[in-house]
Amino acid sequence: MEGEQLLCEASTVLKCIQDDSGQHGICGKLVCTDFKIAFLGDESTLDDNEPQFKNKVIGENDITLHCVDQIYGVFDEKKKPLFGQLKKYPEKLIIHCKDLRVFHFCLRYTKEEEVKRIVSGIIHHTQAPKLLKRLFLFSYASAKQNNPATGPPHQTVMFDTIKDWRWELERTKGNIKYKAVSANEGYKVCEKLPAYFVVPVSLSEEDISCFQGRGIPIWCWSCHNGCALLKMSAFPKEQDDSNLQIQKAFLDGIYKTIHKPPYENLKTEELSNTFISLQEIQTSYSKFKQLFLIDNSSEFWDTDVKWFSLLESSNWLDIIRRCLKKAIEVIECLEVQNTNVLLIEENASDLCCIISSLVQVMMDPYCRTRFGFQSLIQKEWIMGGHCFLDRCNHLRQNDKEEVPVFLLFLDCVWQLVQQHPPAFEFTETYLTVLSDSLYIPIFSTFFFNSPYQKDTNVGKESQDSQSKPLSLLTVWDWSVQFEPKAQILLNNPLYVEKSKPDRNQRRAPHFKHQRQLSLPLTQTKSSPKRGFFREETDHLIKNLLGKRISKLINSSDEPHDSFREFYDSWHSKTVDYHGLLLPHIEGPEIKVWAQRCLRWIPEAQILGGGPVATMNKVLEMMEEVQSLQKKIDEKHNSLMAPPLDALSLLRKPARLSSLFPFALLQRHSSKPVLPTNSWKALGDEEDLAKQEDEFVDLGDV
Repeated sequence: MEGEQLLCEASTVLKCIQDDSGQHGICGKLVCTDFKIAFLGDESTLDDNEPQFKNKVIGENDITLHCVDQIYGVFDEKKKPLFGQLKKYPEKLIIHCKDLRVFHFCLRYTKEEEVKRIVSGIIHHTQAPKLLKRLFLFSYASAKQNNPATGPPHQTVMFDTIKDWRWELERTKGNIKYKAVSANEGYKVCEKLPAYFVVPVSLSEEDISCFQGRGIPIWCWSCHNGCALLKMSAFPKEQDDSNLQIQKAFLDGIYKTIHKPPYENLKTEELSNTFISLQEIQTSYSKFKQLFLIDNSSEFWDTDVKWFSLLESSNWLDIIRRCLKKAIEVIECLEVQNTNVLLIEENASDLCCIISSLVQVMMDPYCRTRFGFQSLIQKEWIMGGHCFLDRCNHLRQNDKEEVPVFLLFLDCVWQLVQQHPPAFEFTETYLTVLSDSLYIPIFSTFFFNSPYQKDTNVGKESQDSQSKPLSLLTVWDWSVQFEPKAQILLNNPLYVEKSKPDRNQRRAPHFKHQRQLSLPLTQTKSSPKRGFFREETDHLIKNLLGKRISKLINSSDEPHDSFREFYDSWHSKTVDYHGLLLPHIEGPEIKVWAQRCLRWIPEAQILGGGPVATMNKVLEMMEEVQSLQKKIDEKHNSLMAPPLDALSLLRKPARLSSLFPFALLQRHSSKPVLPTNSWKALGDEEDLAKQEDEFVDLGDV
């Protein structure tokens, strides 16, 4: 890798492989560079077992420094976490990764000096706080400066020019009520906001710069009926009464520009106080990920006994359900109540990103295409100022700031993909490798807190005219990571293409999605008593100024009957894959993202089964249909349909398992007939075959 420097290494290291018969290892060299930890061993395998889905940047035995989650050492068969300077060095090193891989390295046969160097080096370079400019991202970009990558151009809209925002306004027909502005060009107003963004037409440039972008309704997306989804950064709590009055008067004026009853109504959703907290997300995921960081086969079967209780206690699936439900509530306001929705959060860069993105994925079929989804992430997350550097803890400066907000969003999208596969142009494999890309420091996409931070550090905003800005890679150029054959698995062959007549859907402002035609007409207008606020202006201002709102205000007079009616009505009709798309949010419908979470656990594989087996059968049927179509076309001298390239990757279903495409068949771990703890309980008992049946009186059950 260009710009990569070797830091330390150790020879005669065994990479341990756990199975039921004990453990065995592959001998090799363990190295640590400023980019990754890598094991270089002789793992020559048969050609039949060579992985077909190779990452060109990160190998099977590579761990980027940013992907290291926790390091453990084994001392006298006891596992302990490793931090800082060590007085005693372990005989075995265990590395837990953020992509849920687990590596075991035996150091028993390694020279003592090499053990000290490699263990100390790995601990230091993965756990010690770093400076931004010390990240490998900059070393790589500097090394590539004279030899820039020349991959195929991607079609993702980057939203780094005012032209991109105007294009999005025109695409969503939002350019009548909203305008793209350049008030923050050069980041002279606010360092958290992008250089260009969209605001209501009536908003002046003076209003935008008044409070450094706070209290300004920023446009996210426009619905087909003219309603818009907006977001706003709330004011911090103000103690000074004079400043409080100034802010209150300012917000009163801003509010009147977007709330003009009876023609335009506004519903506010305050996410900082009434929704999931970042602390909840962090705590929940910390518990959830432990279910998949399995050290050995015995541990897997031990946890298998209490799997569901552990999963439920983590609360991760419930958080996903709450995010999806909140997005549906916002959609009901936009779609049924014809009401603008304003999302409010302290910095509008965490929960706002999740909800606004989910709403667009569910409502806008363009966001369910690959380029549309990538453009959505650029707009709402990258330009929206999500703090990827802090939330992924790339600098290791503050563990409390590390919260998997973006991963939560991808998990929510995965729920939609697995419930409605034909509606998405991309696959779950695409989402999985996208989540892995969070920790690959050659792409700039997920390594900054804001566009301002990126531009100032790569030289775009530098005062030095002599220095040439660094050219950083974007993750959207998938050719950097995967060969064309592997990229086939990122595209969904079952995706239902949009027919041409559907392009006129947005042109009729009175048009309603077919699913909503059966809803009562009384719900299309929002009464002043709807929502969280009775005296709309006063309570919006209280919200934005950080004041508490009484429980009486938060508890609406009417129950969520309208939400349930909207939700049930949609699910009672046939799905239009290019219209509104809602997920099932009942308990059993929210599932574990199995491909991402279980792909490294051989014990969890389904031999010849899982989604890959279903896909294989469907593709075989599609190939047969294409073959018949080819014969028909030949008779009519028509063009032939392109072959199904994806099928070539699935030619040997006997070798495949549910771990595909990240691994082929792996070592088989025989599942105990009874759970491990049950075997222990029966260890001292006589032979089960000789025991008499136990009588149980069920009369009182």
